Order: sequence, then structure tokens, then C-alpha cells
Amino acid sequence: MLGHDEGKNGPQSDERFNETRSNVQRPITSDRRPAPSPCQRHSSASDPLADAFLNRPPKGTTKKKPAPAVDSATSHTPTLAEQLSFLHLPRPFKNPAYAKNTNRRTKNLKAVLGQERERERAERERRRLAREEQERDVAMDVDGTTATVEEEDVPTYTSIEAPPSFLPQRHYCDITGLEAPYTDPRTGLRYHDKSVYDLIKNLSPSVAKDYLSARGVNPIVK
Repeated sequence: MLGHDEGKNGPQSDERFNETRSNVQRPITSDRRPAPSPCQRHSSASDPLADAFLNRPPKGTTKKKPAPAVDSATSHTPTLAEQLSFLHLPRPFKNPAYAKNTNRRTKNLKAVLGQERERERAERERRRLAREEQERDVAMDVDGTTATVEEEDVPTYTSIEAPPSFLPQRHYCDITGLEAPYTDPRTGLRYHDKSVYDLIKNLSPSVAKDYLSARGVNPIVK
């Protein structure tokens, strides 16, 4: 009985098995798209935005629209900064025929000070010659010698021969930098008032030496 059934259904079962195996091994081609699900069919039929999203073209296939050409003949509207600008206004105080000297070089400080000293020296020499000529013609001493006049040397801010100041030198506090009328006899530090002196009393000798060396004094702390 079993052998009879196998002989009866043998070719049909083999054909059915081969068809099933061919369906399993058959690759899915790109032209066969899977059927949409019921949810997708419902959303595309009811929502136009979802339909447009599903049917949009692939990315990069659309061409960008060219920018509209700017008409150069259109008038440019000036901004507020351009309206208030003085750049293009006439300048009557300037010489239109002025030509800048390109070969002119800026003098450094050493050259300027040298020319200033030379100008002052020439001016003093001119005045000395004028005085000598005047006294040669008019002024004579009793013993027949010419009167000598000392050379006038006016001190200026640029002359290093200026006399020192007669004002007393001011002393400043080594701690605060204020005017210091007092000096500590132990450390030699100058201080402004009592509060600074209370601070100086508690300083160690090494710190006091540092303050004195900052002032440029040979530190000798007793």
C-alpha cells in the first residue's frame, strides 16, 4: 500500500518540490516592487503630503534653477552711511596741484636732535659775532682792553648741559609709592604714615632687602 502510493504520487511530488525550490532560489529583480501595505495605501489615499513624499524623485536628480540675472541698469539705492559720508564731497582747503614727494624719508630721533642742536649752535654763534662787532666799535675799557661778554647759554629741554634743580628731592614710600616724610632706622625703608609703619615692623630682613634693592639702594639691614 505504501509502495503503491509512492509510485502513484512520486512524479507529482517531485514536480511540486522542484517548483517550490525554483521559487525560493529565484532572485527578486529590481523591476518587481513589493506591494504596499494596507497602512501605506490608506495613508497615500487620504494624505496628499504622504503621497508626495512617497512619489518624490531621487535625491540629486533635480536641477537647480539659475539665479535671476541682476539688471545693471537699475539704480542703486544709497544707504544711510553713504548719504552721510563726506568722502566724495569737495575739499577746498586742499591744493589740487599738490604732488607728494616719494623720495622723502622720515628722520629718526637722532637726526632731529642733531639738527636742533646745530640750529641752536648756529644761533649762538651769530649772536656772539654780533656782540663782538658792536663792542669793537663802541665799548672799550679804561686800560684799553675790550670788554668781554660771557657767552649766553640758554638751557632747553634738549640740552644735557642744563643746570640741576634747586628744589629738594622728594622721597616716596617704598611700600605704597606715596610721599614718604618718614624713614625706618632699622630697615631704612621709607613709609607714608603709621599704618605703613605697622606693616614694616613685621617684615622679615629678606623682604626688607628686596624693597631696598627695588629702590636701588645697597641693602644693609641691621
